[in-house]
Formats: sequence, C-alpha cells, structure tokens
Amino acid sequence: MVGTLPVPKYADQEKTQFATDRETGAKLYTITLFFMEEDRAEAMKITVPETGLPNGLKPGMPVMPVELFATPWARIFNGSLSDGIAYRASRLDLASPTAEAA
Repeated sequence: MVGTLPVPKYADQEKTQFATDRETGAKLYTITLFFMEEDRAEAMKITVPETGLPNGLKPGMPVMPVELFATPWARIFNGSLSDGIAYRASRLDLASPTAEAA
C-alpha cells in the first residue's frame, strides 16, 4: 500500500540535480510503501523511475512493485559505520483490493 507520494531523488546534497536511471535517463523518485502480511506491516522506501509510477497515485492505494530488488550498502562517515538495504523497483502496478483478497 502507498504510504507517501513519490518525492524526487537528487544526485547531490544541494538538491540541484535529479538522480537518473543509468539505462534510461528517467528521473528517479522515492516512495514509501507499506508491506502487510497477516498481522504486521513494514514501511519500506523504494526507488522507482518516473516512467514506472502510475498516474493518480495516492496514499492508501494498493500497489505491486515489479522487479523489486534489494542492494545492501555500507559506508563509514566521520568514523561511524552506517549500513542498510536500498530497495529498487522497475515500476509500480496498481493492484485491485479484491484481487489480493482472492
């Protein structure tokens, strides 16, 4: 389920240059999705190219990430280790709530 509207991803800290897909050149956006399973939910930030965002996307809409993959990352900044997982999908498809219940 969509948690937030997509926000542009930037290539620089000054936010003057959009991050783009290396293969297509499409602008990249970050969107928060809630993954729900039985009695729990997890919020995940996913990067999606502008061309993969359906029209009319709003918080609360059910979506299905297509070609979702995870990339672990780690870096040392000011002597401290930061790490995590970056999520990326090629597109989001609108999902019908009745199809998920079936």
